[in-house]
Amino acid sequence: MASVVELTYYPIKGCAGTSVREAPLTPAGLAHDRSFMVVGEEGVGRTQRRDPGLALVRPTISADGGRLTLQAPGFETLGLRVDTTAARRKVDLFGTVHQGVDQGDTAAEWFTEVLGVPSRLVRVPPEHDRVTDGRTPGTSAYADSCALHVVSRATLGLLNRKLSERGLPALPMNRFRPNIVVDGWDEPHTEDRAHRIRIGDTELGYAKLAIRCAVTMVEQETGAKAGPEPLRTLAGYRRAAEGGVACGTKYAVLRTGTLSVGDDVDVVSWGDSEL
Repeated sequence: MASVVELTYYPIKGCAGTSVREAPLTPAGLAHDRSFMVVGEEGVGRTQRRDPGLALVRPTISADGGRLTLQAPGFETLGLRVDTTAARRKVDLFGTVHQGVDQGDTAAEWFTEVLGVPSRLVRVPPEHDRVTDGRTPGTSAYADSCALHVVSRATLGLLNRKLSERGLPALPMNRFRPNIVVDGWDEPHTEDRAHRIRIGDTELGYAKLAIRCAVTMVEQETGAKAGPEPLRTLAGYRRAAEGGVACGTKYAVLRTGTLSVGDDVDVVSWGDSEL
């Protein structure tokens, strides 16, 4: 039987994640996942694609979401009271305009110093009503697209075997920044075909394949871009029909509840892979 072996949420888009044993699942994914985003002066969201130093920022959010703590090597720790009532401002996430609540000058100055470019921190407003795409529509905060990203250990195992055949070192799971890691599926990329999943008292619906970008080339421990792997190796066997390479799967939330490490992963409905 397949089961959940890792649960991770990422309070600030592009920054380090928080691994937990248990997490509430909301319609937008794991509680607090990508509920904040760093933006430039014009409101364009920053990601590790252009700002890999985000990986070194370790945010911690209180259970009630009211307090955010920021840490980065060589910089003073900053504690913030989260603001959800300030004036909204327009933010740009991959060309789509959303709203954000600016978290003030102190946070802006901290991120500007850490990243070396003018930056501000915004939070998704409570009234955020983004609709995500894919076979199963849903919602999310500032995630790239859908609420949840799932990768199996078998999928990473296949990639690492192919890297080894080329004399290259294995890569850790955090290169792919999943929310849920599943073990117990013998066949790699089983998540491509698991179109409806029940975990504990929650249910997930398949949305689409996860098309990988340059973030997978960033060493999450150092913030250094190490390319061209894993994209070069994935291109040899995981090219998607619409372009790019696929590894992992995006899901929408069909039923909320609580997720825990150790929960069984029950596939309610199977389908063909879109690859």
